[in-house]
Amino acid sequence: MFTGLVQSLAEVVAIEPEGPGVRLTVRDRAIAEAVALGDSVSVNGCCLTVVAREGVDMAFQAGEETLSRTTLGELKAGDRVNLEPSLRAGDQLGGHYVAGHVDCVGVVDAREEDSEWAKFYFQVPAEQIRQMASKGSVAVDGVSLTLVDVEDNKEGGRFSVALIPHTLGATTIGARGVGDRVNIETDLLAKYVERQLAAR
Repeated sequence: MFTGLVQSLAEVVAIEPEGPGVRLTVRDRAIAEAVALGDSVSVNGCCLTVVAREGVDMAFQAGEETLSRTTLGELKAGDRVNLEPSLRAGDQLGGHYVAGHVDCVGVVDAREEDSEWAKFYFQVPAEQIRQMASKGSVAVDGVSLTLVDVEDNKEGGRFSVALIPHTLGATTIGARGVGDRVNIETDLLAKYVERQLAAR
């Protein structure tokens, strides 16, 4: 479990084929020194297990299911990723509960600049837009954000978030432009509510 508060903008060292998946190596001193083998780390919103650690480098494995539902397979050496170690008992919860289980890949539909601030619009499937509400929470590439507009359309749906300068500079979202793909996780509570309503 995570909070969606990114602790590091880390560098991808390598992404290599391994079995039916890939082995992803990421470099970040602070996170690497704080985790152990078997620990969970959110990498661009995906909960991955540390399978190796050497100095400032951490390795993770991502299987077919993860690659089919996320953007991890699109990464290459030199790219930046958002990292957050898992939530521990007693930690401050500053964002919202994020499971690290990506629901879909969204696409940046528009980016509106306002001085050092920005408003982003993301296109997502109808299944995910049903789990969103204005002023609710969403995780974009593992970043906890507040929903502003939530719109249904013939392609599925679109939502917007307003980003402060800190978030733009401290996460991968600041480098995103129209057409870029991002990992989306809807709010956990919304999933349960939708499930219960469907059962009726």
